[in-house]
Amino acid sequence: MDKKNIKQKILHFPLTKVIIGLIVCGLIIGLGQTLIQKGLNFTNIDKDLKTLIGGIFVAVLAIISYTYLFKFYEKREITEFSKKGIIKNLLIGLVLGVILQSLTILVIYLKGGYSVISINPILFIIPPLTSGITAAIIEETLFRGIIFRIPEEKLGSYISLLISAFIFGALHISNPNSSLSAGIGLAIQAGLLLGAAYIYTRNLWFPIAIHFAWNFTQSAIFGANVSGNTISKTLITSKIEGAEWFTGGQFGPEGSIQATFFCLIATIILLVLSHKEGKIIKPYWRE
Repeated sequence: MDKKNIKQKILHFPLTKVIIGLIVCGLIIGLGQTLIQKGLNFTNIDKDLKTLIGGIFVAVLAIISYTYLFKFYEKREITEFSKKGIIKNLLIGLVLGVILQSLTILVIYLKGGYSVISINPILFIIPPLTSGITAAIIEETLFRGIIFRIPEEKLGSYISLLISAFIFGALHISNPNSSLSAGIGLAIQAGLLLGAAYIYTRNLWFPIAIHFAWNFTQSAIFGANVSGNTISKTLITSKIEGAEWFTGGQFGPEGSIQATFFCLIATIILLVLSHKEGKIIKPYWRE
């Protein structure tokens, strides 16, 4: 085997592609965030609006960097961000995310643990809107677009799904007010569900929409913490109290048992549909 073939095999080995993808996209996103923040500091725009503009800029930069990197690297069209069916995938994803989060809060409400303290000015939705957009687009681009998609080509859908879900949950254990149980919950709620959403549609718009709707509804509408983080302003200021198993405690409703249950049901449905439609990729040793 000549040296050129060896280099090509190493360059296109899944782990190599994952590492290069994360490094290149991560560096571009980080650099872009620094530059846009410095640029916005020279303006007199409202602080929340600056954050929103910066967040949208970085989110768009994540999509652009991913698209051009893998178009060049893998010599293919980037169908993950295809415009075909984008409206349908975004709308269904938004509805699904809102429903899942609303069911989670409904359980807390029915057990007497949720109450509204005040309804705030409409502009209070800007911070959670910013957080929702940036987290959904950047995390889905990196996790489902790189960490899940690339290993799936060799390891198959199910193994790659478990690996990417484990990594997603493990990284969130370091979040404020987090715990091992919260990390396991997020591995199922986001790691499995959003991976299954990608498998079913084979594009990133669907999981991005679910991710955004889940976070935005949780913070902006219901006034709850998101993955242990408190948003400075929300449309509704609420009080959530009760046993941690159904409220999630300071970590937020994502740490509750019902959030994991509802998201697991949605995951199973998406995987069953994907299996029926032949969208599950088998590991290379079973092909």
